[in-house]
Amino acid sequence: MQKEKCAWCKDGGLNEKYHDYEWGIPIHDDKKQFEFLMLEVMQCGLSWTLMLKKRETFRKCFDGFDYEKIAEYGEEKIQSIMETPDMIKSVRKIKAIISNAKAFIKIREEYGSFDSFLWGYSNNKTLIYKSHQTQWVASNELSDEIAKELKKRGFKFLGSITVYSHLQACGIINDHEEGCFMYREIAENYPVEYRS
Repeated sequence: MQKEKCAWCKDGGLNEKYHDYEWGIPIHDDKKQFEFLMLEVMQCGLSWTLMLKKRETFRKCFDGFDYEKIAEYGEEKIQSIMETPDMIKSVRKIKAIISNAKAFIKIREEYGSFDSFLWGYSNNKTLIYKSHQTQWVASNELSDEIAKELKKRGFKFLGSITVYSHLQACGIINDHEEGCFMYREIAENYPVEYRS
């Protein structure tokens, strides 16, 4: 029997695989957090499907999403990334990722992990907003607050809408449709808090 899924993912390809095995599943791994944040930065103004298609190119360009190495990148490395076939040619985004890696490391030094910092906003629970089942949302008070804090700490290309996407991706907000098998999977197997 076929499982019911969110309408947006049904492409029989990359989006569906991403939905079934990654999107919204709570992650507590800093390297994965940084990877998702990096993809969000690269996605600004482009489609998420394109990000999934280029993910391996990003992995190759950015040392497997190793924020420690990325924080050390200089002009030579930026040029090398720009010359990589299939790479998104945006110096501003590449520089933003390097800047974000430095800010990411500072948060790790302060909180022990970026994960602790971010999940602290939800008391380590996945938030389920009942109103999101009837109304599509691109940002909320939580993403506003986190985006403001990240900007203050030197992060770039991470406004409230982009941060909201990250909160969905890393499992802090469960925005799977209520009929989706992943909605139940997350609601039943992780600590959750229901909000209106």
